[in-house]
Amino acid sequence: MYFKFTFCPIIILLWASLSFAQNVNVVIHGAASIAKTDDNFVCVTLDWWPAEKCDYNQCPWGKAGILNLDLRYGALINAIKAFNPLRIKVGGSLQDNVVYKVGEVSSCPNFMKREDGLFGFSQGCLSMERWDQLNRFFNHTGVKLTFGLNALFGRNESQTEKGLWIGDWQPQNTRDFMQYTISKGYKVDSYEFGNQLSGSGMGAKVDAKQYGKDVIVLKNLVKELYAHPETQPKVLGPGGFYEEKWFNTFLEVSGQGIVDGLTHHIYNLGPGDDPNMMNKILDPSYLNQVSQTYKGVSDVVNKFRPQLGAWVSESGGALNGGSKYVSRTFADGFWYLDQMGMASTYDQKVFCRQALIGGNYGLLNATTFVPNPDYYGALLWHRLMGSTVLAVTKESDPDLRVYAHCAKKKPGVSLIFINLSKDRSFNITLSNAKPGDAGKPNYEFVGKQNREEYHLRALTGDIKDDIVCLNDVPMVQTDSEDIPAMDPKLVDASTPISIAAQSIAYVTIRDFEAPACV
Repeated sequence: MYFKFTFCPIIILLWASLSFAQNVNVVIHGAASIAKTDDNFVCVTLDWWPAEKCDYNQCPWGKAGILNLDLRYGALINAIKAFNPLRIKVGGSLQDNVVYKVGEVSSCPNFMKREDGLFGFSQGCLSMERWDQLNRFFNHTGVKLTFGLNALFGRNESQTEKGLWIGDWQPQNTRDFMQYTISKGYKVDSYEFGNQLSGSGMGAKVDAKQYGKDVIVLKNLVKELYAHPETQPKVLGPGGFYEEKWFNTFLEVSGQGIVDGLTHHIYNLGPGDDPNMMNKILDPSYLNQVSQTYKGVSDVVNKFRPQLGAWVSESGGALNGGSKYVSRTFADGFWYLDQMGMASTYDQKVFCRQALIGGNYGLLNATTFVPNPDYYGALLWHRLMGSTVLAVTKESDPDLRVYAHCAKKKPGVSLIFINLSKDRSFNITLSNAKPGDAGKPNYEFVGKQNREEYHLRALTGDIKDDIVCLNDVPMVQTDSEDIPAMDPKLVDASTPISIAAQSIAYVTIRDFEAPACV
């Protein structure tokens, strides 16, 4: 049971006042954008894992898997509705082991533990009754849906190379599934072909040339069944870890106009049982390392020009269900929100968090449906950060991470400040970059309208807390299981922006003149 705080303990304010304050000037380059995200950049996943999925001597999935999740809970419904809309990707490790009970498939089993099965499980079954339930739920909550398809159907595992699946993909089960989906009028925004089959794979892999040929078959199937281009779902792939040679080869084989969006996964914190994980999250040099992956994917996109660009279609930070001691805490937001900021600067259009619910990395608690701290950080991003990404420069203090976008609701700009330092706060002043001449001094920005500030801190000041405070108000669901009000603090524009030690803040400035945001 959660104790329902109505205020954040005074210890937080005392700690903030005792920390050393450092003055920093942040320059916003508002003349032109450096990247564009999708309007629904924030995305979450729903996974197939059954309750028997265990890692590190724990089984954190419970009834949170797609086939078992109770869709009637008000807390779950309200958490999704708050995004209005929320992009959800249905998929995960077992999606290439799912058979759709439709057409020629009259019976199929539920997932069962099987030592020689993919990820230790037998094939599973998605009945059309459950698909109906899911779609009623998606329609009711306003979900924008991406569905991950079984890309191993009809293939066999190689007898000579472990983990390699060979042969052509057999599309009949997917054809029957799509025809049923169309007949019911269910809306699917996009289909992703397979899960983590690229490169060395995870559990299974497919040769790049073979994948390229098969994704052409999928694209032609989508075009055949969805006759009207305006309602035709997009085709995404490969939904795996980036390996340059594999990605280039599959795109060369498939050719332009086949894959609409290039999808990849990010798990840059490593195994979920790593005792050093907290140190990784608080280490700016470690967080920066993944930028090479974003750059590599961006380079491939620039070469092949898929219509929807690059998506991070799955990212949970830590592998195998996340970290029991970190993923559900306030500290995880330092990794998560920094990743979204960094990904957006590399023109990644969508960022899907693994998972909405389930494992240790769910945005919602798997049994109570209570939002974890990262939920509120994601919701604020969705509401405040627009699709136009701006460059920022600052004095070189790596503990202060800053990202800027045009405000989602015009006018103005929205920024996110992430302070990794345990003992330093930052007093921020802003400047507007002089357009067109790097040699001229920047304009110091002096606002006239109050700033809208949203400061996120751990409840007791301990970043291992699983309750977050917004402007010193604990974020807990209301008695009716609604998401609490998330109102800004209005701050005099003539004062510096104050970012407390080990805190996160969103700031919207309505009268900041950025030509890219007009």
